Amino acid sequence: MKLKSSLVFAAVLALAGGVQAATELVVATVNNGHMIEMQKLTKNFESANPDIKVKWVTLEEGVLRQRVTTDIATKGGQFDVMTIGMYETPIWGKKGWLQELKTDAAYDVDDLLPAMRGGLSVDGKLFAAPFYGESSMLMYRKDLADKASVQVPERPTWPQIKELAAKIHDPKNGVYGISLRTKPD
Repeated sequence: MKLKSSLVFAAVLALAGGVQAATELVVATVNNGHMIEMQKLTKNFESANPDIKVKWVTLEEGVLRQRVTTDIATKGGQFDVMTIGMYETPIWGKKGWLQELKTDAAYDVDDLLPAMRGGLSVDGKLFAAPFYGESSMLMYRKDLADKASVQVPERPTWPQIKELAAKIHDPKNGVYGISLRTKPD
């Protein structure tokens, strides 16, 4: 399943107390542009924490999801920190696989967008901190919806979108009812 919402920097610290004493912090992340940018901050972190060296494990999205899910479910301990999304966070939080993030005054949790904070929380407890966020939107051609006699509500449900797409779909004339995010070949 592709990440459909925000990908976040989740502090999954099973060894929370031992991080200061660790010599190597293994971070699993997806190989997208945002996470590559994040890796550029490594020298700043290591300068401020000279006893800690960061090792990045950068993987394709599907491989990352499979490996970190297996690791955290089996308590393998392969990764100290991993980037996960709003899909995994509430599931893993409910299963007790994540530790609640306890922030201090330097991190203003109230500055997070409410929808993002809610998606990274379970029962009011924050389990992941966002590095960046994404949003989804629906764009459609009004002329095609009008031609198909479909009214698109302001906040359509997925079944309504499916219905609209099916009514517009006319591949013989080069019109396809929907286009979704996919991985380029």
